[in-house]
Amino acid sequence: EQRRMCEEQTVSLVDVLEEDEELEEEASAVLAGSDSDHCSYPQGYVKRQALYACNTCTPKGSEAAGICLACSYKCHEGHDLFELYTKRNFRCDCGNGKFSELQCKLHPDKDEVNSLNKYSQNFFGVYCTCGRPYPDPEDQVEDEMIQCVVCEDWLHGRHLGCVVPDCVELQEMICESCMKTHSFLWTYASHLAGKASCYLTVLTWHKHTVIHMLCTSCVSMFPSCKRSREEVEPRCRLKELQVIGQKRVQSGAVFWPSPWRSKLCSCRMCQVLSGLSFLLDESDTVLAYENKGKNSEQRRQEDDPLMSALDNLNHVQQLEIIHGYNDMKTELKDFLQRFAAEGKVVTSDDIRQFFEQQSRKRRRVDAGEFYCT
Repeated sequence: EQRRMCEEQTVSLVDVLEEDEELEEEASAVLAGSDSDHCSYPQGYVKRQALYACNTCTPKGSEAAGICLACSYKCHEGHDLFELYTKRNFRCDCGNGKFSELQCKLHPDKDEVNSLNKYSQNFFGVYCTCGRPYPDPEDQVEDEMIQCVVCEDWLHGRHLGCVVPDCVELQEMICESCMKTHSFLWTYASHLAGKASCYLTVLTWHKHTVIHMLCTSCVSMFPSCKRSREEVEPRCRLKELQVIGQKRVQSGAVFWPSPWRSKLCSCRMCQVLSGLSFLLDESDTVLAYENKGKNSEQRRQEDDPLMSALDNLNHVQQLEIIHGYNDMKTELKDFLQRFAAEGKVVTSDDIRQFFEQQSRKRRRVDAGEFYCT
């Protein structure tokens, strides 16, 4: 029985490395698309970037403000930060007129305000329709948080007013509030959301494209596709869907399967009236941003001289390095857990002290100070 329990508790080296790789990929997906050394302010309103809000500098009751990844490291070290994941079309606020005492160390010459920035309750550390923090110490229910692609707020799965699909990671979600604000989306939802019709995969329908690969039912849904290339004229896709008149219950959040954005009408009138032109840009998606981050990280690793050096080591030397890495990882985890238990913030001095202790330990080992127990 004891042997069986030990086997159940055993984690292989492969498991550890795979877990580390997965965590690194997640971090790279969010952070590698952003610059960790330079303030993003000179880039203007960045298409999408990792953002933070500083509860120390701009607490609840003050004006909402957001800071870029580099400023979270260089200007707000040791502060109480809210991680906002990524948001679109935002310009770094660090050190501008919203900060009474702090000046940005990376780019101090900033306008007083960034008038085009959009803020939400997230900038004060609360999320969802319930307006609670995440993680919420008072919430005992295990639930996932899902981001709305329009308002970019995060909502609990149980507060969406609909059933969360099993393959949620492959879909984008628009919350009920945004659906009601932009009511024309219900027309698209009745045809695109949760459907597996063949037109979802074959309909490209750009300005002058004629579709040749539609089944009979899809052709009947889109009469203009019967016309020849010479007869095709730019038409409003939304109006054609409205003529079809397919209905659905207009309540709850809506999950949209990929590539639903390519099915939205891009005529001039729709772009003017919708106010959601970013939905027509498929590179706007979080998935596109994450893939960019992963690709950048992969290229960086390929150029990493350390990785090249490891490839030249023999099997025994590689194992020694892996064992050393695992020992350091365990000790670092124990070191950080003490701070978490006491509710303390880890500073750069604390991390420096940890590695100095590691260095002294290695010197003692190299000097032959071994003790048997």
